[in-house]
Amino acid sequence: MKAYIGLDIGGTKILGSLYNESGESIKRVKKKTKADQGLETVISQISKVIDGLMENKEIELLGIGAGSPGLVKDEGIVTFSPNIPFRDFNLKALIEDKYHVPFVLGNDVNVAMYGEWKAADMKNAKNVLGLFVGTGVGGAIIIDGKLYVGRGGAAEFGHMVVSPEGAYCGCGSQGCLEAYASKSGIQNAIHGQLRKGRASVLEEYMKTDGSVIKSSSLKKAFDVNDTLAREVIERAIYYLGLATGTLINQFHPDLIIMGGGIMESLGEDMLAGIVAEAERHAMPGIMEGVAFELSHLSDDAGIYGAFELIKDHLQSK
Repeated sequence: MKAYIGLDIGGTKILGSLYNESGESIKRVKKKTKADQGLETVISQISKVIDGLMENKEIELLGIGAGSPGLVKDEGIVTFSPNIPFRDFNLKALIEDKYHVPFVLGNDVNVAMYGEWKAADMKNAKNVLGLFVGTGVGGAIIIDGKLYVGRGGAAEFGHMVVSPEGAYCGCGSQGCLEAYASKSGIQNAIHGQLRKGRASVLEEYMKTDGSVIKSSSLKKAFDVNDTLAREVIERAIYYLGLATGTLINQFHPDLIIMGGGIMESLGEDMLAGIVAEAERHAMPGIMEGVAFELSHLSDDAGIYGAFELIKDHLQSK
């Protein structure tokens, strides 16, 4: 049987899936990344995932696709990754030398959003933007049906400045979208308000969650009309809408897909507000016909996007 492998290489786990030619997942393998143990261990863990997927000797492997966090060049080199010890690391050469099949690599958010687009209802949408609202805010650009990555680092939508001289961002700048709309930004705002003595059910949730507030806890607090939860979520909606309106002015896409942990938990509550705010900041008439969809592949977006990436790469040859 002919098959492809899709890999999602993350800071904590490596998820892999074996797909048949119809895009059905035949087998899945997950291993810890063990990034704190160094490069050789990470490489070993990637190999264990691939080897585990290839235990059936009747499989004819056509190619491997993967997504990795960080700055990824077209030639399969990870210039830098924040959570994995990849520094100017040629992952493509390593995989192709070992497994003797074509390999393609992309930034994890780009690959995940590519998967979401491929699985979306709007098959005719060729120009698509993705906003991934999780721990940070990532992005993806699809132009004429192809991922656009620039020189490797395009679509860092989370680092659009939406409030000059505003809140500090983890990147070192001020006023980035990520500082307001990501889970990290929302969490920082909540901690700041709790330190000032604000009352919130989130304080009780934090006794269970620890210092990290889960997206599900934000959803529960939002649903019971907790004042602080509503305040920080509405602030995130405002800035996401502002950024989305600006992006529509820049790209005039067919479709915008919104995913990530925050959107998976609060998407239905947030999306209408984001669209309304985007309309306030978009040029008159430019949003007509622009569709919005919430992601629905969840943890499978990365592996499915990697499968679609390698399949499309081979078909284009």
